[in-house]
Amino acid sequence: MTDTVDFVPDIFTPNPHLSDEINRNIVQSEIEGGVSMQNLPKGAVVEIETQNRVYTLVSCGEGDALLHGHPTFCPEPVLVSIHGSTWGGSMLKYRYIGRGMHLEFGHPSYEGPIITSRIVDVRPAGRVAPAV
Repeated sequence: MTDTVDFVPDIFTPNPHLSDEINRNIVQSEIEGGVSMQNLPKGAVVEIETQNRVYTLVSCGEGDALLHGHPTFCPEPVLVSIHGSTWGGSMLKYRYIGRGMHLEFGHPSYEGPIITSRIVDVRPAGRVAPAV
C-alpha cells in the first residue's frame, strides 16, 4: 500500500436538473478539493482542519473511520460512519470530505448526525496506521 492519497479535484459538468446555487456549490467543492472516502485505502490517515479543531481520521473502509480531535465527541479515537460533507443545509456530498464544507458523521453514542464547523483543510497525515 502506498502512503499517498488522491486529493485531485474531479471535473464537474453542471446538471440542468439542479438549481444554479446547487451547481455553484458542487463546482466550488471541486475547485477547493477534498477527498472521497472511496479513494482512501484502509489505514490511510488524514488530518481534517476545521475552523475550530483538527481531527485525525483513520480509514477503516466502507465509509467507516476512527476519528478523534473533539473534546466531547471523540477525545480518543472512536469508530464513526462518515456520512459526507454539507454546505450547511440538507444536501450531502456522500462520503466526501471537502474544504469549505462541514463534515457530517454518525457516532455510536449520539443520536442524529454530528456536523463540524467549516473545513479549512484536508491533508494526508504523512503516515499510515497499522492494519485496522
